[in-house]
Amino acid sequence: MRLRHIEIFDAIWRTGSLTEAAEALHVSQPAASKLLANAEAQLGFKLFERVKGRLRATREAEVLAPQVARLQQELTNVRRLAYSLKHSHQGHLRIGSTPALGLGLLPAVVRHSQRTHPHVTFDLHTHHSGELVEGLLARELDLIVTFDRNEYPGLRRIPVGQTELVYMTRRNKPGPMKLRDLPKRDFIALEARDPSGLLLQQAMDAEGLSMNIIAQVQTHYVACALVEAGCGDTIVDLITGRAMLRPGLTLCRLAPRIEVPISVMVHADDPLSAQPQTFIDKLCTACKQILLPDGQDNLQG
Repeated sequence: MRLRHIEIFDAIWRTGSLTEAAEALHVSQPAASKLLANAEAQLGFKLFERVKGRLRATREAEVLAPQVARLQQELTNVRRLAYSLKHSHQGHLRIGSTPALGLGLLPAVVRHSQRTHPHVTFDLHTHHSGELVEGLLARELDLIVTFDRNEYPGLRRIPVGQTELVYMTRRNKPGPMKLRDLPKRDFIALEARDPSGLLLQQAMDAEGLSMNIIAQVQTHYVACALVEAGCGDTIVDLITGRAMLRPGLTLCRLAPRIEVPISVMVHADDPLSAQPQTFIDKLCTACKQILLPDGQDNLQG
């Protein structure tokens, strides 16, 4: 099957109509009909049969459909990559971040970048750390912002700042809180695969502590939402905690502090151009403003 055959197959599969498929591909109906006939002639079997005015897939088409869908997704990825490459020289940055940093840190940095460089545009992607690294290695992203402290072949990690872990509860607790003194009540834990969750688990293991875990989550925001719903308490990074602070919730600093490094990762072999370097500089500035001031041990919603 040629590329155009795959496109007409996919369009008819999705719409069930030759007319609608032609409209989706921006061709005339006779041209779409000819494409389908050529595809079936090349394959040696029918792909669709007309039933009550609609085109219904044959058994052979149903077998082909999953592979065609994968090819269409790959074609979409190629188009997006080509678009990004075209615009990368025109003031365009493809940035990936963890969900916590994407909501709690990046908006302010993007706003400041717009004010000083209004011509720069952005693609912003939020994923977990493993997916971000894969996207960067595949050159689908120009840089990623992450809590990940690991080193990866082909990538360079640039420390830009840090945040800290804080205890979130619905009760008005004074801070700072020692891990050993945390209430033995229902606790919402971050997965140990999460860099913050791993740091917390290591700190608790060092003191021989365990919590009554009633739920384990991948995303800091979900942990905060569960606290707000009255499911228990949690420990999350301060950026997320501030973004999710609601009336009736309290954030308490931990003693001693558990600091969470924030890093940017870029391609090791690529020199940083002015645009990503400026963005990283603004990230560094923003990170300096996210720690709780000395003497301020809790925040209330």
